[in-house]
Amino acid sequence: MRNYQARLRQLHRIVAPIMILPILLTLITGSVYQMVDLSGKSEDFDWLLAWHKGHFGSLNLEIVYPFLNALGLLTLAITGIAMWFRMRRNSKNRSQEM
Repeated sequence: MRNYQARLRQLHRIVAPIMILPILLTLITGSVYQMVDLSGKSEDFDWLLAWHKGHFGSLNLEIVYPFLNALGLLTLAITGIAMWFRMRRNSKNRSQEM
C-alpha cells in the first residue's frame, strides 16, 4: 500500500511541472482570445488562437497538442484526487484510533 502511494505521489510530482506551461498557455490564450472575440477584433488576433491550438510558428503541434494537454490534465486530476482520498481516509482512521 505504501509503495502505491509513493508511486502516485512520484507520478504527480513528475507530471505537474511538465504540464504547468501548456495548461497556463491554453488557459491564458483561450481566455484572452474569447475577450478579443467578444470585442469584435478576433481577426487581428488569429495568432493567439493558433497558439491556443498548439501552432507555434514553424512548430505545429495542432494534431497532438490537445491530446497531450488532456492526457496530462487527466493524469494530474486522477493522481490528485486519489492522493486526496487517501489523505482523508488516513486522517479519519487516525482520529478514530484516538
